[in-house]
Amino acid sequence: MRGFITLAVLMLSVSAQAVELNGSLIQGGMIWGTVEPGSRVELGKYTVAVADNGVFAAGFDRDAPASVPLKICRGDACQTQMLSIEQREYAIQRVNGVPQKTVTPPADVLERIRREAALVRKARQHYEPRQDFTGDFVWPLSGPVTGVFGSQRVYNGTPGRPHYGVDVARPTGTVVTAPMSGLVTLVHDEMFYSGGTLIIDHGQGISSTFIHLSKVLVNEGDEIAQGQAIAEVGATGRATGPHLDWRLNWFGQRLDPQLLVGEMPEMSQ
Repeated sequence: MRGFITLAVLMLSVSAQAVELNGSLIQGGMIWGTVEPGSRVELGKYTVAVADNGVFAAGFDRDAPASVPLKICRGDACQTQMLSIEQREYAIQRVNGVPQKTVTPPADVLERIRREAALVRKARQHYEPRQDFTGDFVWPLSGPVTGVFGSQRVYNGTPGRPHYGVDVARPTGTVVTAPMSGLVTLVHDEMFYSGGTLIIDHGQGISSTFIHLSKVLVNEGDEIAQGQAIAEVGATGRATGPHLDWRLNWFGQRLDPQLLVGEMPEMSQ
């Protein structure tokens, strides 16, 4: 699995500035860089927020195209660089004969699902000028990786939603620690799909989501330090067994946490 890398300096002739991008030019990859304060940045169809010190963050969704334009403007002068995005092959599993009631949620919970999804979207759209994302992320716990980013199941011929996180199997009650510092923007004890849910904002649209938790140890509005105990593993919501599902977002774009942390370290005995 690819780890966090530093990309080559992109020489853009915008006010004679050079832009160095850090991160991974790959589907599911996160990038961040620095431009002259006051510059405008666009990545594809998205306008990218630039902090007062010129730092910006962005990312590429699971199905990002092979070429994405990065546009940087200083005043009326703009320059566009085409970024080549590595395409990935995802594991697709076809499952037939599944009872439809396990694929489609019952009608009486649809309003609850919509309400909870709105809470998650609101938390992920939150903008914090902090820049914790420029640091080195670490695994929130050690254990067997049982689910990977981008994989998908096709139930009875109908594609299900892709898996947008990385699953780590550990017993219920195993402590989860913060992979990076940030601000807690959502705590929910029992969502229909995700069960115990926690979202931590790392700044400028980069956030971590932790789901299927048996217990959340922090509160909304808390400042979190990297390595701090934040939750406990569970099997709440739609889960078949105890595990942590860790997800990473740039606002609404789904990113792959494993690209930031690399291979799972050996568990201590």
